Amino acid sequence: METLKSGSDTLFILLGAILVFAMHAGFAFLELGTVRRKNQVNALVKILMDFAVSTIAYFFIGYTVAYGTQFFTGAETLAARSGFELVKFFFLLTFAAAVPAIISGGIAERARFEPQLIATFILVALVYPLFEGIAWNERFGIQAWLTAQTGAAFHDFAGSVVVHAVGGWIALPAVLLLGARHGRYGKDGSISAHPPSNIPFLALGAWILAVGWFGFNVMSAQTIDKINGLVAINSLMAMVGGTIAAWAVGRNDPGFVYNGPLAGLVAVCAGSDVMHPLGSLVVGSVAGVLFVKMFTLVQNRWKIDDVLGVWPLHGLCGAWGGIAAGIFGSRALGGLGGVTLASQVAGTLLGIVIALTGGFIIYGTLKTLMGIRLDQESEYLGADLAIHKISATPEHDS
Repeated sequence: METLKSGSDTLFILLGAILVFAMHAGFAFLELGTVRRKNQVNALVKILMDFAVSTIAYFFIGYTVAYGTQFFTGAETLAARSGFELVKFFFLLTFAAAVPAIISGGIAERARFEPQLIATFILVALVYPLFEGIAWNERFGIQAWLTAQTGAAFHDFAGSVVVHAVGGWIALPAVLLLGARHGRYGKDGSISAHPPSNIPFLALGAWILAVGWFGFNVMSAQTIDKINGLVAINSLMAMVGGTIAAWAVGRNDPGFVYNGPLAGLVAVCAGSDVMHPLGSLVVGSVAGVLFVKMFTLVQNRWKIDDVLGVWPLHGLCGAWGGIAAGIFGSRALGGLGGVTLASQVAGTLLGIVIALTGGFIIYGTLKTLMGIRLDQESEYLGADLAIHKISATPEHDS
């Protein structure tokens, strides 16, 4: 019976891993549809290479940092429980690899290829697993301390903060250190619009992400006995809330409409297992408004060239989701309880601090040692040169 249960759990989490792995195609097409046509092939190659590098970094270093588990044992040990631990690694790897996929959207169209791969390796090997281990494996005693001080540990069921906020807040220093794309902002204060190059590709990316997200959230239970349909319905309600809110506030802009469901899904991850569906609808709706308003403010007022708006979408909506779990997860608002606002705020702020610190150190060091931005006069370096030759286009980044 134990073998059957382990086999079922292995299949369950494997299906989850496949769904989240498919989300990386969503990241690729979302970026593909947003960047200018001359940079589309670069975006596709970058997402795939980031996933490959993330796998190596997480297998050899990151998973051990977060969970203290390594894979340098005999095959008999690795096959225990139908290889459940190995498939769990695959599932959690797809989460870890989402961090560089998130960053990729912010730094699109002007980041050098090889330095970004180096950053990906370090982030997935050390920075992301550091907070992952704290939040999901009670490393360093921080969760125990929060429980003693506030009555509950920091709760992030599927990664509003662990994955999305961390990815978004790492992206912010990368975007700032890179600077804006050439010609994006004029010296006279003018703004050159770079509208999405392909709305169908952008929409396809959003649909792939939204479908895969139900594996991202529901299968974060990791074993069949812990699966909960509440997570699925809460994800659905947050998704539609984000969609409608982004449509209303974004004045029918298709770029906003198709990022709205993603904003809602980012925000609901943390508390999807403890909130009432009506609470999830509110959380998703707030996230949709937050994304549209902050994307516009960041691009037009602050003149930060975050191409896909990953800091508002993942960084801010993820942080909102972490805090919202402490609000709408409370019994007073129809939730299941077991969460506190104080713990949620503390855990969210800790994730932001780790992300910002890691982002500034890694991208700042790479900028000093080898440069992180494509030079306008010799832009196709390394993989970019190959892409240029294959596409046979005379165009270059700006």
